[in-house]
Amino acid sequence: MGYSIDIISCITDRFVELTATEKRIAQFILDDVQSAATLPIAEMARLTSTSQASITRFARAIGCKDVRELKVKLAQSLAVGQRFIIDVPDLEGVQGIYGTIINVLEMNRRALDAASLNKAVGWLSGARQILAFGMGGGSTICAQELQFRLFRLGLPVVSQNDGLLVRMMAASVSPGDVVIALSLGGFTPEVVESAGIARQYGAKVIAITPEETPLAQLADLVLPLIVRENDYIFKPSTSRYAMLAMIDVLATELAMANKSQAKDRLRRIKLALDSHRGGADRQPLGD
Repeated sequence: MGYSIDIISCITDRFVELTATEKRIAQFILDDVQSAATLPIAEMARLTSTSQASITRFARAIGCKDVRELKVKLAQSLAVGQRFIIDVPDLEGVQGIYGTIINVLEMNRRALDAASLNKAVGWLSGARQILAFGMGGGSTICAQELQFRLFRLGLPVVSQNDGLLVRMMAASVSPGDVVIALSLGGFTPEVVESAGIARQYGAKVIAITPEETPLAQLADLVLPLIVRENDYIFKPSTSRYAMLAMIDVLATELAMANKSQAKDRLRRIKLALDSHRGGADRQPLGD
């Protein structure tokens, strides 16, 4: 199966090789992809002070068989969003990173569903095993964090982010097992399909994901996230903080529901760490 480079990259990479006329057409397209994808060829020729034949030659020069294919590929590039093509100024600077994180946390705090959270705590407290699935970056880290938080409470948990292993583990579950599927988007096929496999074999599926997504619709229970991305693409996604906060909330409620067991495990871990590393009593539990 072949994969083609997107048309914007093709134009940018081949720009220096183009003729003066073709460069004028290329610059017009890069400056306004939306118009280039929709304008009739005659109008594009007029706006670039070229000819329809020049537009056709340009299309072939960048690997398209004709102008129609060029327009189709431009439309495909637009599908990912204008913010990945057009330079959007950063009006907030570094301080804006903190502000955006605070805003997304507050938005998700208000959306917290206490009834769903209590049900999740009940399922997880009595689970034979807990499987945390997440992949793709932020969700991978959060699935690992869920494992790191829950094993300290004495809960039988493991995380996985390999696509094939996730499917294998999902197929090996039994009733009494709980799968926590994490996805900031809710569309990742490997996560959605594995959650479906696990549910088919009797496991409860808890999804930490936005509502109304394929993953949310498939799950037995959703701990919903509100995901908001801004137009400045160079700043990291703040939505992963909402997922981390949900993990903190879930872990805290599980600890409170299993207080004596959790306290014993946490005391043992603290003793093992302090006797090894030394330092003050108030160091983080796990660093």
